Amino acid sequence: MAPNDSAQDTEEARDLVVGRRKAARYLVPVAVAGVAAVTIGLVPALASSGDPSLPKITAQQLVEKIAASDTQQLSGTVKVSTDLGLPSLGGMAGSFLPGGAGGGGDKGGASAAPDSKLMELASGTHTLRVAADGPDKQRVSILDSAAEYSVIHNGGQLWAYDSKSNQAYHEKSAERPARDTPKAGTDKLPATPKAFADEALKAAGPTTSVSIDGTAQVAGRDAYQLLIKPKQSGSTIGAIRVAVDAKTGTPLRFTLTPSGGGKAAIDVGFTKVDFGKPAASTFTFTPPKGAKVTEGDTHRAPKNDRTPAVPDGFKGLNVIGKGWTSVAQLDTGSGQGLGALGSGAAGKKGDVPAAAQGFLDSLGDKVSGKFGSGMVFHTRLVNALITDDGKVFVGTVNKDALVRAADAAK
Repeated sequence: MAPNDSAQDTEEARDLVVGRRKAARYLVPVAVAGVAAVTIGLVPALASSGDPSLPKITAQQLVEKIAASDTQQLSGTVKVSTDLGLPSLGGMAGSFLPGGAGGGGDKGGASAAPDSKLMELASGTHTLRVAADGPDKQRVSILDSAAEYSVIHNGGQLWAYDSKSNQAYHEKSAERPARDTPKAGTDKLPATPKAFADEALKAAGPTTSVSIDGTAQVAGRDAYQLLIKPKQSGSTIGAIRVAVDAKTGTPLRFTLTPSGGGKAAIDVGFTKVDFGKPAASTFTFTPPKGAKVTEGDTHRAPKNDRTPAVPDGFKGLNVIGKGWTSVAQLDTGSGQGLGALGSGAAGKKGDVPAAAQGFLDSLGDKVSGKFGSGMVFHTRLVNALITDDGKVFVGTVNKDALVRAADAAK
């Protein structure tokens, strides 16, 4: 086992990582009722078959190795398991999406567009088959017991297909050359540990401890383990471990453990991986006979910024605090909190029937402060405070941190 690095190594590692995660990129307020989903939601604990003996390496050197890795080609199987304390969403996932789009598994629902699968990955265990051949070709398939959902990006073309419902979705870019086309739907289905590791490393800074935490073997490959921990109190994130391939520098496994303990909330890792060039046929797709094909909107070039979109029904986004205890503030614009749910047309405070109010109270914890009063809703990772005047505070922080943020915003 490699020893933990010195404080100097940690300082050097921080200096190498530029920028800091914007808290809202991890947070997706789904409804005013306080349900929140984390788009980093994937994977199961993968057993290691012994800890390999590898040359000593510092945290700085390992971060450099990840940054220098340029794996353009790979294929393999990823086990994905997420335990945020949310119920399994299954086919209900689409009902939380904008417009209530249904998943591809219902013949009477909407198309097989990638968005319809996002919420399903926020809970439970999933097996994904992934492949990539440079920036222009990626494929992600979510395997079910008797079906498969695939997203295929090839140049300027994006296809998604749900074998269960025999529905396909097609999208193409008319604005930019195929070579410059972003990964369209594949970036909406984060499928490898690297995507998660990149976001975690962006959070490294003065509020973060970075060190080496021994070695491991993942998918039959020797790996170093990078340990990332918040220094700030109040975060629901306890620790992040990234297993990094000793040879290529490619992240092979990402594990996030909540500060409250218990099993991992997110654990993404390869069970099989091959760094050879995938067959060209992997990235070709023709809709099967009889498949219902939905044509999507022409893919637009993304804005050159990383400002998260504000969900419909909410006013402008404000980020309170820095580092791991950042809190995103939004406003429903209604001037009312949960008391408006189930109320009469006037929506006056106190109009909620006693039985309905009792049900709402059972969903979360009542809190109060300088901001007034409201209710905090919990998952194992993301918590949300909805105030009685219709403001929403959400973050990977505990209840006390949400109250402090709401007081600071008053």
